[in-house]
Amino acid sequence: MPRGRARLGLTPAAAPAAPAPARQARGKGAELAGRAAEEAACRWLAEARWDIFARRERTAAGEIDIAAERDGLVAIVEVKRRATLEAAAGSVSARQQARLLAAAELLLARHPQRGLAGVRFDVLLVDAGGQVRQIEDAFRLM
Repeated sequence: MPRGRARLGLTPAAAPAAPAPARQARGKGAELAGRAAEEAACRWLAEARWDIFARRERTAAGEIDIAAERDGLVAIVEVKRRATLEAAAGSVSARQQARLLAAAELLLARHPQRGLAGVRFDVLLVDAGGQVRQIEDAFRLM
């Protein structure tokens, strides 16, 4: 007599299929482009005399791309890379803003000496050519 799932006429669950090679290549390309955009953003911030104290910082609430400080002011920076600056500007959702707020609280708890002059959320937009545009205090504007 069959036992378990076979007795009930059920077949074993199939193993999940591996991602298609084209999808894997797109994902890897997007990851590399995102890292390149973060590098461009860090260079831009360094040229503007910001002290970068965290990159790709993981917290229980999510990841912060860049945290930088200048004159006691902390900027929590979200980097967005799209084909155009216009497309990048519209790519920060309300859900993502809430996640960044929660992640920033956790990051600042790890670095209590930072941000004595305040904290703001900036978005650095990077287009396909590597051009960077900063939106200061972006969440106040959105």
